[in-house]
Amino acid sequence: MRLDITTLLIVTFVLTLMVGGLFLFAWRQQRGTPALLIWGLAHILGALGSAGLALRGLIPDAISIVVSNAAVLSAYGLIWSGVEAFEGRRVRPLLTFGGVIAWLVLCCVPTFYATIEARVIFASALATAYCTAAALAIRAGRAEPLPSRTATAVVLAAYAACYAARIPATLLVPLRETRNPLQSEWVTGLCFAAMLFTLAIAFGFIALVKERAEHRQRIAASTDALTGVANRRAFVAEAEERLARGEPVALLLFDLDHFKVVNDTHGHAVGDAVLVAFCALARALLPEAAIGRLGGEEFACLIGDDGPAAVLARAERVRRAFATLALPELPGLRLAASAGVARAAGGDFDALMRRADQALYAAKRSGRDRVVAAAPLPRAA
Repeated sequence: MRLDITTLLIVTFVLTLMVGGLFLFAWRQQRGTPALLIWGLAHILGALGSAGLALRGLIPDAISIVVSNAAVLSAYGLIWSGVEAFEGRRVRPLLTFGGVIAWLVLCCVPTFYATIEARVIFASALATAYCTAAALAIRAGRAEPLPSRTATAVVLAAYAACYAARIPATLLVPLRETRNPLQSEWVTGLCFAAMLFTLAIAFGFIALVKERAEHRQRIAASTDALTGVANRRAFVAEAEERLARGEPVALLLFDLDHFKVVNDTHGHAVGDAVLVAFCALARALLPEAAIGRLGGEEFACLIGDDGPAAVLARAERVRRAFATLALPELPGLRLAASAGVARAAGGDFDALMRRADQALYAAKRSGRDRVVAAAPLPRAA
């Protein structure tokens, strides 16, 4: 069965227009994701460009050649810009529309406009560049663990490869300037592939947006909103998992001394700043630790057990550093923390927590602002 290029372009127009509408609808539900708006506009422009190409020979060439291809090239630039916006980078209009501006300028040159091979090669090179840039931009953000990231980058790269292949194909099998020079088998095949790629890329983009929302929800559900460290549930889950693997760990349980006095004297804004400062300090001094806020002014740090002396020294380093924090604007602010330390290699987290808690209360009973280690567990006979 022979595929008709005009029919394919019309189908592409309808399909791309529908996809663009879906992106715009999704953007109305998620105004905080401008990439959806950009991708929606890209697909609508691409749809209009496909309609103009389908009408080749029925409408003036200035529209079917110059304007329609300009719309399609603008769509590719916007797709790349949408990826940049999705990755949190600034959209650069000059680069987004630089390709289409160059196209319009070249179309004013009679020798370029009169040579279909030159037009096809230039347009294909631009589409290749934009799709490649979009694929690389998605891959560059792989530190954010989104399952569809690699697949979407691969699809974009494959689309770029199709356009790149169009360049030597144009040189080897020159197109003829007929009523519709797009009527050739390889151009028809490329159009069919483009239609499939449009769907695949759209599904990839929607999946990325959905996965990011779910990822952020998971982070929000496991993170303390004020300090950014793990909340109690997430911290306990990680600690239980490490203990279940039999890892030798140490639990450092910190309680900020006289925190109610800080709140009552200096206000809750200063109190919140103190909590944030303690977490920032603990993260800096214990970069490999799992840190969680258990509630109020109580924090826990789970570290690898490298011996009783080393564990105590690390807890003491955090305590001392916190005690030296000062704000010139609040000369009366005095900060201190007490800590209880317990070690274990596997076993039950609740038991480890009780031992660290007992050591913490021992530190408080001994005058606060100190670190106390729990008694080691008796060896099995």
